[in-house]
Amino acid sequence: MIWVQFVISAVITVLAAIKLAEYGDVIAQRTALGGMFVGTLLLATATSLPELLTTVSSINQGVPNLAAGAIFGSSMFNMLLLGMLDLGIRRVRLLKHVAIGHALSGVLAIFLTSVAAFFLLSDISIRIGWFGLDSLVLIIMYFFGVQAIQAAQHSGPAGPKLELEIPPGVPKLWIGLLGFTVAAGVLVMVTPWLVSSSAAIAEITGLGTGFVGTTLVAMVTSLPEAVTTVAAVRMGAYDMAVGNLFGSNIFNMFTLGVADIFFTQGRFLGAIDPGLALAAVIGILLTGLGLIGNLARFERWSFNLQIDLLIVVFYWVGLWLLYVQGIGL
Repeated sequence: MIWVQFVISAVITVLAAIKLAEYGDVIAQRTALGGMFVGTLLLATATSLPELLTTVSSINQGVPNLAAGAIFGSSMFNMLLLGMLDLGIRRVRLLKHVAIGHALSGVLAIFLTSVAAFFLLSDISIRIGWFGLDSLVLIIMYFFGVQAIQAAQHSGPAGPKLELEIPPGVPKLWIGLLGFTVAAGVLVMVTPWLVSSSAAIAEITGLGTGFVGTTLVAMVTSLPEAVTTVAAVRMGAYDMAVGNLFGSNIFNMFTLGVADIFFTQGRFLGAIDPGLALAAVIGILLTGLGLIGNLARFERWSFNLQIDLLIVVFYWVGLWLLYVQGIGL
């Protein structure tokens, strides 16, 4: 019965999150936001809302390791998706042909994840009320990062700004806003089922909430990123696809900081198994490999292939390490 509940709640979560991303795209087009900005910030935020809602629900149900595992595991899964997509597109090397400007969002993802790992291991117990200083730093750094991405988006040679044409068939802005709100409401209702079934699976299998969060829950909550990224690739919107994945990793660290608002028993990062810092480090390594593929611009196809294969191999080796070390038991 628990597995049935998990599968049903996972399917509803994925479908609702896909609609959330679709209506987020409508809002983006109707408000005339830039392509890379849409992928890195708006679309990434929309597709990452399941992680945020799962985190809140996990805290309410007393399983903080499940929440943290889902956040770090989502960042790992996003980079696995990036490597697999680059392997699967034969006509063009995805990482080589997107804007080098994505290096900024990739570096920010690495920086924020490194900050999270540092606080997780150092256990700095300074608090403002129940809210930890570490979480506050993560939130502030996130907003500085958003401003940096916006500044990079608008920098460059001055010239006449072209008005982007909205494709026919795009719904009105109010429909986009309404659809976005309804989809978010469905996610709010279904994520407690996903979390409770995941916690039960962790107890039944003995794998621990941290490992189940890093694998099962992270994969489910990351499927919206997968669907929207694949759709963007099919449309040839490679910048939006890569921006969505790097941007989701940035938002995941913001989620880690925001979680402390709901964790009123003390510091959220202080309640997490420090061993989950390994998941953070694996995410950093995978994102670093993605950046190498973006910046190196190898001419030989075999070099790009090796980068993609390393991302895929490192992901599965990382999961194996998390399993053998019993993270989050």
